[in-house]
Amino acid sequence: MFCFQCQETLKNTGCTKNGVCGKKEPSANLQDLLIHTLKGIALHAQAAKDEGAEIPLAIGRFVAKGLFSTITNVDFDEEHLTELVEQALKVREQTKLLHNGTGPTEDAATWTAGKESFDQKAATVGVLATNNEDIRSLRELLIYGLKGIAAYSDHAAVLGYEDPAIYNFLYEALASTTQDLSQDKMVGMVMKAGQFAVSTMALLDKANSETYGKPEMTKVDIGVGKRPGILISGHDLKDLEELLEQSKDAGVDVYTHGEMLPAHYYPALKKYDHLYGNYGNAWWKQKEEFESFNGPILLTTNCLVPVKKSYKDRIFTTGRVSFPGVTHIEDRKNNSPKDFSPIIELAKKSQPPTQLESGQITGGFAHEQVMALSDKIVDAVKTGTIKRFVVMAGCDGRQKGRSYYTDVAKNLPKDTVILTAGCAKYRYNKLDLGDIGGIPRVLDAGQCNDSYSLAVVALKLKEVFGLEDINELPISFDIAWYEQKAVTVLLALLHLGVKGIRLGPTLPAFLSPNVAKVLVENFDIKPIGDVHRDIESMMQGN
Repeated sequence: MFCFQCQETLKNTGCTKNGVCGKKEPSANLQDLLIHTLKGIALHAQAAKDEGAEIPLAIGRFVAKGLFSTITNVDFDEEHLTELVEQALKVREQTKLLHNGTGPTEDAATWTAGKESFDQKAATVGVLATNNEDIRSLRELLIYGLKGIAAYSDHAAVLGYEDPAIYNFLYEALASTTQDLSQDKMVGMVMKAGQFAVSTMALLDKANSETYGKPEMTKVDIGVGKRPGILISGHDLKDLEELLEQSKDAGVDVYTHGEMLPAHYYPALKKYDHLYGNYGNAWWKQKEEFESFNGPILLTTNCLVPVKKSYKDRIFTTGRVSFPGVTHIEDRKNNSPKDFSPIIELAKKSQPPTQLESGQITGGFAHEQVMALSDKIVDAVKTGTIKRFVVMAGCDGRQKGRSYYTDVAKNLPKDTVILTAGCAKYRYNKLDLGDIGGIPRVLDAGQCNDSYSLAVVALKLKEVFGLEDINELPISFDIAWYEQKAVTVLLALLHLGVKGIRLGPTLPAFLSPNVAKVLVENFDIKPIGDVHRDIESMMQGN
């Protein structure tokens, strides 16, 4: 085992026995083998495309599903991962039939499970199979960006929105990691991933807003009611919609957790009276918060941590998420909704949630809502009432150094506004930071994929102020990262030309010194530092 894809990787070097995330070595190796087999599918798809063949959407959908399953805190189940590898081998053979030539001969496209056991094969195809650390770094940076693109495209596909160009890029990029390319071409492919990150997040933004309405400013309760509850975490809005519809007359309330908080901002979901509020904080506190919730919990996408025995009989997974011994709600068949009745029946027998806190938090500031306030914002900037915007989007995590983001929020001058998305907001979204002329000082756009909204806001402000360069705006980027979707967001920002991004709490372990140097020289990426010095520098536009 060797894994260094998340921010909490051991000693910021790599996990070699068990993952800090809780992933065991057999699961890690199977995920490596799944990635290897997906590369084989990509090689055959590229060969077929070169011959003019059209690749069925189902193949792209499977590749995205497979990549998504290897994101941190998604799939801990060896049996499920083994099934995915077996499916991948079948899909690879189907893809092979789409082209007429001899096709690729790379190992990823030709190995078969009958010749070597999965364990033996997995040991030869992991991250360290690439010896040169700079080539390894660029390949892994690209693959991690693809994982985020795959996750966002999967969310969109669930709602019926797909773009074949995104799947075609997944094939092209995965295939490129098997080829002996120059550093310039590899960097170019990484930047192309940034381009597709933007288009994929735009597709998901369209899917969400056309399905559920445009997010709007909303106050969300963080206390609890007197009825039994169901807690839903993750990112999948369709799962939530179906759960709400099936439970609306059951005498139970539904609470969001973690990255599901922004569901409250969508008009089509807000209409359900029993969508009560948000319970708890970011993903890493779930062991304590799931314990006190008392009712059943549904995990819809990544952000699951190893399940405690004390609530194992109350937790359910669905979609890409899987954990040994936990009840899994099966996927939709023939466009029928998922069956959430076991969760609803368990909720009816449960005690109401134990209250953790009280009050309200305000969110819903996706790009449409922010631009509805554009006159106020522009006037505030022109008059100096707002001196600067600080984008503090991204992920939260367990590392103590993440208190940096709370301290930055507390110490920023009162004429600054924080733009946020993702679970990083839990570090400061419950602070009483006030407002500026009716504009809240924390503008929450939503989930990590809604970082796209922050980019749209910046680009529209650039247009409003008649600027040539996005970096001329009074906006600083102070980003927290944890997993691969945050890497995708970072690549999207780089593609849009954003420079001077602060990244923390540590720079990624998968960046070799030479690759890190390229990013610093071309984009002025820098690590976070002392809170007060960083604030002073940001206020000066540095």
